[in-house]
Amino acid sequence: MENILFFATVLVPIITALVQVVKSTVALPKTLLPLIALIIGLAIGFLASPFTDLTFDLRLWAGGIAGLASVGFFELGNKRTGTTKE
Repeated sequence: MENILFFATVLVPIITALVQVVKSTVALPKTLLPLIALIIGLAIGFLASPFTDLTFDLRLWAGGIAGLASVGFFELGNKRTGTTKE
């Protein structure tokens, strides 16, 4: 479990950047971005076999978790405007 979470943590910034590239090059509804991030995460998890010793299913889990986390990570950073209560 720790290996999956570590691998997903490494993948989150990469997937966030790739989703931003897709978002800036293709006109898509914002409701499809989580699905696109999930697909990109699964693809990167699939293609990452030379870089990790995780099995195929664990790489897909880590890619899926990282894809969905990248959307939440970006939205968290994007929505943080304004001031805090004193």
